[in-house]
Amino acid sequence: MATVLLIGTLDTKGPETAYLRERVRALGCDVLVLDSGILGEAVGIEADFTRAQVAEAAGTTIDALRNAGTRGKAVEGMLGGVRSITLGLLKAGRIHGAAALGGAEGSVLAAAAMKELPIGFPKLIVSPIASGQRKFAPFVGIRDVMVMHSVVDILGLNPISRTIFDGAAAAIAGMARAYEQKQPDVQRRRAIAATMLGNTTRPLMRIRPAVEARDLDFVIFHANGVGGPAMEELIGQGQFSAVLDYTLSEVAGQIAGGFHVGGEARLDAAAKSGVPQVIVPGCLDFMVFGAKHEVPEHLRDRPQYYHNPEFTLVRLTAEEQMTATRFVVDKLNRATGPVTVIVPLGGGSVMDIEGGAFWMPEVNQSCRDILRYGLKPMIRYVEVNAHINSDVFADAVMGELTTVIDSLGDKPPAGSDV
Repeated sequence: MATVLLIGTLDTKGPETAYLRERVRALGCDVLVLDSGILGEAVGIEADFTRAQVAEAAGTTIDALRNAGTRGKAVEGMLGGVRSITLGLLKAGRIHGAAALGGAEGSVLAAAAMKELPIGFPKLIVSPIASGQRKFAPFVGIRDVMVMHSVVDILGLNPISRTIFDGAAAAIAGMARAYEQKQPDVQRRRAIAATMLGNTTRPLMRIRPAVEARDLDFVIFHANGVGGPAMEELIGQGQFSAVLDYTLSEVAGQIAGGFHVGGEARLDAAAKSGVPQVIVPGCLDFMVFGAKHEVPEHLRDRPQYYHNPEFTLVRLTAEEQMTATRFVVDKLNRATGPVTVIVPLGGGSVMDIEGGAFWMPEVNQSCRDILRYGLKPMIRYVEVNAHINSDVFADAVMGELTTVIDSLGDKPPAGSDV
């Protein structure tokens, strides 16, 4: 029978968690309850894993956490126990899904475990803070966590809250049962990882069928500050035979700011593991912000591009773009596997084209010089007289990628199923 782990601060969310438990059971799943509360005692429900056991799993005691001095320190101390017990249950094959009803602390505590669970394992957080201006990163990270807005606060059972909780129960029960019945792939195809934004959708759409025609999976990540790090993690797990890093906006964000910040580790995984790389320095010329009025005041005199009502693209300065290019060179020079860099002479983004808002040909030339003369001699460097989104350039990239694919021979895919 599929089993769902419910994580909750039972001193404040006890009756509500008990209701969710009964609804999940009624839908054909078994349930285990973990109490992540700290201050009070469980109300209206008995936990399978008590708060004392959770604290012990974190290497401390519940009394020590209650006397930690601040609520933040207490929550931080409890995180390790929630993670440890949850991952232990996963390893033992005892759970097939995880869900939580939580406010701020409860959601953070549950997310500490859910962000460690593998992709494909059902995960659901129901919270009133999953709305408005709140960021989802603390609850989702780079995992496939489902976050449901509770609409009302999680305190009491009423027609609205029961409706929300009923839906949550149905979601996690259905996912858990499907996960339990999932059969592992007997023969998993090799896969190529790639990066894309709306700026580079057209060429990736052209390349994808050509890759798949070679009996390969083409796994595309949205280069928005989450997709790149997720790709890096999966490369490190051996999930990909090669990488087409077509869109480096997260490197631009790392250097200049905005929403699409990929982190210092961007471009590390393939370099360390020796996975072959085809690199296109696409979208190194802009950073991403929200609606036009949300662009920081000190950046409003820069060239901008109205991408859509929720996103505004702001051009990097010449120095920022060159710094981003040096970042790429430094990472690629550390690669232990084959690398090809292919550069579009006609511009590297939708707006980086003659007459476009971000067109600065002299800056592009400086960046090409950084690449051409900064990359190690064993790195293949190619220039194509075309724009990044043109069919000519996409076909040239596919030609380079084909050479990489041919070099793989009949090697089986590395890693294990995600």
